[in-house]
Amino acid sequence: MEKMGLNALREAFLSFYESKGHYRRQSYSLIPENDKSLLLIGAGMAPLKPYFAGLETPPSKRMTTCQKCIRTGDIDNVGHTDRHGTFFEMLGNFSFGDYFKKEAITWAWEFSTEILKLPEEKLWVTIYEDDDEARQLWRDMIGVPEEKIVALGKDDNFWEIGTGGPCGPCSEIYFDRGEEHGCGRPDCKPGCECDRYVEFWNLVFTQFNKEEDGTYTPLPHPNIDTGMGLERIACVMQDTSSIFDVDTIKYILDEVVRVSGVKYQQGKAPTDVSIRIITDHLRSMVFMISDGILPGNEGREYVLRRLIRRAARQGRVLGIEGPFLAALSEKVVDVSGKAYPELEKMRTFVHKVIAAEEEKFAATIDQGMKIIEDYISEMKASENGVLDGEKAFKLHDTYGFPIDLTREILAEAGFEVDLEGFDQAMAEQKARSQKEQEMEGAGWEEAAADFVFEGETEFVGYTQVGSRSVIKAIVVGGQPVDAIKEGEEGIIVLDKTPFYAESGGQASDTGLIYNDNGSASVDYVEKFQQVFAHHITVKTGQLAVGEDLLCGYDEIQRNRTAANHTATHLLQKALQEVLGEHVKQAGSSVTADGLRFDFSHYQAMTAEEIRNVEEIVNDKIGHFIDVSTEVMAAKEAFKTGAMALFGEKYGDTVRVVSIGEYSRELCGGTHVKNTGQVGAFRILSESGVASGVRRIEAITGLGILDHYKKNENLLSDLTDAMKVTRDNITDKAASLISEVKSLKKEIEAQKQAKMAGSLGSLIDEAVEVGGVRLIRKRYDELKIDDLRKIADEIRAKEKNVIMVLAAVHKGKVNFMVSVSDDLTDRYHAGKMIKEIAKVAGGGGGGKANMAMAGAKDASKVDEALAKAEELLG
Repeated sequence: MEKMGLNALREAFLSFYESKGHYRRQSYSLIPENDKSLLLIGAGMAPLKPYFAGLETPPSKRMTTCQKCIRTGDIDNVGHTDRHGTFFEMLGNFSFGDYFKKEAITWAWEFSTEILKLPEEKLWVTIYEDDDEARQLWRDMIGVPEEKIVALGKDDNFWEIGTGGPCGPCSEIYFDRGEEHGCGRPDCKPGCECDRYVEFWNLVFTQFNKEEDGTYTPLPHPNIDTGMGLERIACVMQDTSSIFDVDTIKYILDEVVRVSGVKYQQGKAPTDVSIRIITDHLRSMVFMISDGILPGNEGREYVLRRLIRRAARQGRVLGIEGPFLAALSEKVVDVSGKAYPELEKMRTFVHKVIAAEEEKFAATIDQGMKIIEDYISEMKASENGVLDGEKAFKLHDTYGFPIDLTREILAEAGFEVDLEGFDQAMAEQKARSQKEQEMEGAGWEEAAADFVFEGETEFVGYTQVGSRSVIKAIVVGGQPVDAIKEGEEGIIVLDKTPFYAESGGQASDTGLIYNDNGSASVDYVEKFQQVFAHHITVKTGQLAVGEDLLCGYDEIQRNRTAANHTATHLLQKALQEVLGEHVKQAGSSVTADGLRFDFSHYQAMTAEEIRNVEEIVNDKIGHFIDVSTEVMAAKEAFKTGAMALFGEKYGDTVRVVSIGEYSRELCGGTHVKNTGQVGAFRILSESGVASGVRRIEAITGLGILDHYKKNENLLSDLTDAMKVTRDNITDKAASLISEVKSLKKEIEAQKQAKMAGSLGSLIDEAVEVGGVRLIRKRYDELKIDDLRKIADEIRAKEKNVIMVLAAVHKGKVNFMVSVSDDLTDRYHAGKMIKEIAKVAGGGGGGKANMAMAGAKDASKVDEALAKAEELLG
């Protein structure tokens, strides 16, 4: 047995199985392809499920991979134990109906004993208790002594998922680390919970299908699925009990130690937990970002954000000042870049994403930590061990603290979070944000509940401007009818149509349909499965089921829409050239008036980047590149490098739109025949729409002319209103701004003087209630900041005073309660203001000496002020 580095182990395994006729494939992405059941790839066989299920044909019946994996189920244990990590690599060899137990067992033993040179006397195996075939193979063919073959039950050595599907027994290989690592029991062997025996290889024999009634039916073509944790076997080969002492991981850990200046004591010091967490999370974040995942608030994006921010906080625990993760990410690329070329390729991008997220978190962490510390102090004082869910949500929503991070910080102080309350606050926010979208998809969907057209609509609009069609069905008010009359609105279905239905972000065509009996405008078209629903308004006469029609779409609208759609393809390619290959479409909207393109990117584009993208697109337009479309098999399309929307389901055949050799995308939309027909391209704005998602709004061709005319009219209106010429407008605007600023300063000075002069009279107006001087006052011309200044002035000079002030400004009502410091042991401003604001339909809170609240009902302000006297009585 010779010591082997992790990178050498990986290569040895893949080369060995390659020599056994296995197709060696590079690791799949951490982002599952066409599998919405998984957030991230967490097992070697996960990307191969379509092959095991017979849904797709594998490139070979024998495959071997080293699959990068992410699992966060045990994230709370990371750093506290020797073996838990969020990122790991899984070695595996697979057979899709080819070889079975004999070969799997033979090669596993050969690799273990002849390539790794593990001593046979140190190896044990486990089998499923009813798997006599595996027992016989290990004993009679391999020669493992009977006493070193351990039979275990279904919980340990039988693999199945859920209530049904492919499943089968397992056989595992263990390494005996020696008695010094054991529990001392004479019957200690694999299956014992002590640390003596390490399972490093699991051979799964998928030979059954579990039926719905719980019975097991033999598969006609059984499969092999094996998994060996690379980090775990590296621990064995390097004689270490901790994954953090494995060569490649220790390389990263040593740099964390150097940067922090904190000594690592191999798990024996409290700071070791922080060092290990940072080391592990660095590996995860680098691999995730290199696969195109960006920090965000949902799904896998949230997992990444959580890992980055968790690591960043641990850096502060170690005393590291300022951003540090981005620089440390280089070490992950250095040590793993050869095996995973995407790391080297995305090195700069990974650095930028981590740096941007660190900067974003640094801007809020101090404020958020101060709030958490205040919450902890309040809970200690009140002896309440659970943080209110709404407060936890505020930390998440306002300060960017993932709930898991809040929970972790509180747990360190011995407190918990009301997770149900947090989830409720989160659900309420989502409900508010989705309210405007609740009615989307109504109309044809509702009509379809009462009416289903059996058949398909033939779309001829790619090649024809118009068509002669037959009315197959009519729906009015959700009900099928035989005819639709003048003035009525409804839906018609045609046997064939030239009208493009709204899909893929492209707006539908509009136009006319008519015959000798009547005519109607086509207002928009949507698609229900393969049926085109034409929403129409009858202009003259009537139209009836079975009649022939002439149909024609608005050519100008179609042409302008097509120009904008082709521009989105040029835009996406240009964005990838300027920003990086991580850019992926996250949504789009294409109409005759312009285009909106959402894309994945981690920060706002600079003015130079926007200018470069615009220039690239216009350069392609100016070169008059031919645009072509081709229908082909999906597999062939992907082989040509055609871009597809991630997560989108595609059929066996797809439509590929090519702009010369520059761009190839799967797309069902309409396009120009030559980029020259786009005319020109102009970006109007670039903005953020969600975490990790940016949006560009742009116009083309005649849309630019429309925009120019609009600006011309605006400029003319401004020059007329300001009574200047176009040459003088800038100077005039600067002069007016300066004058306004001067007047505002003058007004503010007068207001402050008036406020200062009124302080004496305000104190004189105080009434004594319960031995306390109470000041109540309503202001209709001041803002809440002004009230704070008044209160600060009086509290600095006076004692035994409670002020209850109200500001009613532009329809907004704000209350403020100020308690002089000598009274805070008897009265609490935060508690008082809740009762006062409640009278006017509001709420708020604060500390003992100062609290503020908003309210809705200005007519109840005086009544609310009166409540103060009641609270003191």
